[in-house]
Formats: sequence, structure tokens, C-alpha cells
Amino acid sequence: MTVPASQRTPLVDEANAEQFRAWNGDDVQHWVTHIDRYEAASARFDPWLLTGAALSATDRVLDVGCGAGVSSRAAARTAVDGHVVGVDLSAPLLALARQRSELAGLTNVQFVQGDAQVHPFEAAAFDVVLSRFGGMFFGDPAAAFTNIGTALRPGGRLAMLAWQGLAGNEWLGILFDTLAAGRPLPAPPEGAPGVFGLADPDAVRRILTGAGFVDVDLADVREPERLGADVDDAYAFVCSLGPTQGLLAGLDERARASALATLRARLADRAGPDGVLLGAAAWLVTAVRR
Repeated sequence: MTVPASQRTPLVDEANAEQFRAWNGDDVQHWVTHIDRYEAASARFDPWLLTGAALSATDRVLDVGCGAGVSSRAAARTAVDGHVVGVDLSAPLLALARQRSELAGLTNVQFVQGDAQVHPFEAAAFDVVLSRFGGMFFGDPAAAFTNIGTALRPGGRLAMLAWQGLAGNEWLGILFDTLAAGRPLPAPPEGAPGVFGLADPDAVRRILTGAGFVDVDLADVREPERLGADVDDAYAFVCSLGPTQGLLAGLDERARASALATLRARLADRAGPDGVLLGAAAWLVTAVRR
């Protein structure tokens, strides 16, 4: 009996095995439960990605690290006579992507569970590769973007959003600064798989150039992250995050209560009519396949 593609274990590079386990284990449930909030938090960056991708009605689009498919659906609504393929490691998020695309009536988008670092893409099958904060997690980004590049036709376009470093991202910095509670905690490293995996612009240019891309450009994009509708909403969400729980670990009850009170006060300072907004900085990376 043939096993349906959606039920097969995808090919995963050993360098990405930890990411595969994380995005298919218990931790991903928080994303599934709060997916609307996660996607809305960074929604102000979405128009930048679509502008950078410069999609046409007939484009064949590959969405790398598509998650629950918000960027894939946006691409499908423009590439109405083309086709969109979203690829991601996470089976739970892909199930949401399929469900939401079906509810939206989109018939020109499909989703594949796979590790884009080693997935056997058809050569030159796509006109555009895009990624909405999904390209930062590769264990070997040079190998990943070389493989992704093979899926693009010569002259095909890459458009990608990736977070800049901690200094430009108040929405994360406020957690590390407040919840450290005076402890000398190391900041998340740039260049390691994770939120700051593509934060170094020189490294990004080197990786993409080595992978066969030209005209590599990184535009500095600044938009606020929306953490909640009001202080109570934002505080409850932030307290539920894994990084928050990790930063609070090791604090005694008094220090924990003090750190959380300070966090709430700082969120209150950022509250306004549009919700609780904190500063965020991303790179809009664009390039052309040689």
C-alpha cells in the first residue's frame, strides 16, 4: 500500500533534527493555540515581504518555513494563475495551513512537510522563493540556501524577512532585560539556528552569494510588534511564552514577583489605542538567482 505523502516521515538533515523535534513536539502546541496572535504580532511586516517578492499572477512560488501558511495564502491570492507550495518542518502547523487555505477557497496552494535544507526540490521549478521569518532556523544555512536556490529558475527572485539583532527588537529585549532580574544572562547568539540566525547582514550576503545568488540586498525595516489588545492581554500572552518561563526559572518567589511586576509596568508604558506595541527591526532580504 502506498503511504500518503502527508503521512511520510520527511527527510531531515541531522543539523536540523533538534528543530524538527521542537516543531513537532509539545512546544509547538503554544503556536497552534495562539496562531492568530503570533501572525498578527508581525502583520505590519507582511506588506514589505509582498513588495519585495514583486509577485505576478502567473508566478510559481515556494514559501520556505511557511508555518500555518499566512504568507502562502497571501502569495496565492496574487499568483492566481500560478501556484504556491509551502514547505515547513512542522506537521501541526501545516495541518492548520491546509485547513485555513481550504476554508479560504484557495485551490492554487499546497503544503509539504520537509526540511528545505535537503528536500529534493524539482530543479528550476519556481519563479519566486519567499520566507516570512522562516529562514533563520537552519543548522547549515549555506547548504540550505544552496538547495533552495536549485529550486529557483535562473533569474528567479528571493524575498525573505529575518529578524535583526536583539538591540533593534524591543519586543524580545524587554524580556531579557526585565526578567534577568540583575543576573548576567547571555543574549541569544547571532548566527545560531533561531530567532537571530540571519541577523548579521554580512553573513547573509556571504551565504546567499555562495549559494548562487546575485544582487543581494538587505533593507532595514522597522515596524512595531503587537503583543496584545491591552495590558492584561499582552501580559497574559507574554507570561505564557517559553522564553519567559525559561528566564523566570531559578528566581526565588520574591525576585520572580518583582520581575513580573516590572514587566507588566513596562508593557503598560507601551499601551495605546492600537494595543501594546513594541519596537521591532527586520531585514527584508532580496536577491536574484544567478
